[in-house]
Amino acid sequence: MGEQQPGTDRFDADRSETAPPETILVRLSGPDQPGITAGLMTVLADAGAGMHDVEQVLIRGQLFLSIVISVPPDHNVMKDLLLYGWENNVEVDFEIVSDPAADRVPGLVVTLIGRQVSPAEFGAVATVLAEHGGNIDRIVRLARYPVMAYELLTSGPNLAGMRRGLIKVADTLPCDIAVNREGLGRRAARLIVLDVDSTLIRDEVIELMADEAGCREDVERITERAMAGELDFTQSLLARVELLAGLDAAVLDRTYDRIQLTPGARTFVRTLQRLGFRTAIVSGGFTHLVQRLATDLGIDHAHANTLEILDGELTGRIIGDVVDREGKEALLRKIAATEGIPLDQTVAVGDGANDLDMLNTAGFGIAFNAKSIVQDSVETTLNVPFLDAILFVLGVRRGDIEAADQEDETFDTTGPLPDPSGA
Repeated sequence: MGEQQPGTDRFDADRSETAPPETILVRLSGPDQPGITAGLMTVLADAGAGMHDVEQVLIRGQLFLSIVISVPPDHNVMKDLLLYGWENNVEVDFEIVSDPAADRVPGLVVTLIGRQVSPAEFGAVATVLAEHGGNIDRIVRLARYPVMAYELLTSGPNLAGMRRGLIKVADTLPCDIAVNREGLGRRAARLIVLDVDSTLIRDEVIELMADEAGCREDVERITERAMAGELDFTQSLLARVELLAGLDAAVLDRTYDRIQLTPGARTFVRTLQRLGFRTAIVSGGFTHLVQRLATDLGIDHAHANTLEILDGELTGRIIGDVVDREGKEALLRKIAATEGIPLDQTVAVGDGANDLDMLNTAGFGIAFNAKSIVQDSVETTLNVPFLDAILFVLGVRRGDIEAADQEDETFDTTGPLPDPSGA
């Protein structure tokens, strides 16, 4: 701060012992160093000041601390604070504010996620909020990589309008915007149910199997139309499976060896387990592979379709009921009931039209690199290629994930399905 100290004339007026205490906002900023906050609190305590609110942020080694205090009439604490700032090379200034405000009313949690998040994206979000009378109360960076992620706590009288505006503007921006209600419901999520093909893994399993049957192009065309909602899923699945008739059953093991996890998948599941989540995968694919995935990743529940095998060959038929759009929703409900978890404490993630009922039934549905029909029908969409980015939408910081990995002596990234993200 140097030798020059701001004047304190406005605070030097004589105060009688009966005068009500003034409420002052104190702002401190400067290079961070051990003991700064402790020293400040000592000055306030010695002066008998009351404390009503405090916030502290550290950015690139620079400390920004704001504190609302009530100043006793018989002690000029401002002079003590200015002296403390001068002695410790930090700036201190003051502002008289109104009486301590009431607790803030929970609003929306807005998460911005992208390769880069620029002032333009922040400005677009802030503009929408302002148009609906909303305000950004706090901004926290959650991650620098593999994507940038910021969490904004917002408030305002028209949360529904703010949500609609944010969802609309998200379509015009190069980053994703996830919108969720602030409060216990968000913190209480306890079950995550995932689609498998093109969500947990990068592949469509039936297309890998079709390679060996020589009909991949035909299967891909049917898959694309089914995932886009143009074909009935059950009929399309039966038609595709029929093309696999005659393949030897060992194709399932060979296919499993070719599966690629979506980048960040292992990190995602591992972190959910540490947080105490129950996990499930429900798939329109095949039990043989889905169960192995669940075992390898430590997922609690796994459901898929069972291929009929006779004399060591695929017959081209499915045994039992098909896990279709309605089936996925029913399985979400069944798993939640089995675990004793209310639906509003569930999260569902998927990409295809057959995931829509599940996504809309869960307490929080996330369209992950999804088809247009899904993105248009679900409030929260993510289009980054990293599955663990979903953790940021849930409010988990990248630094906390890495710290947990470093503290876990059993943590090992090796295994039959290496995570392409390296995490």
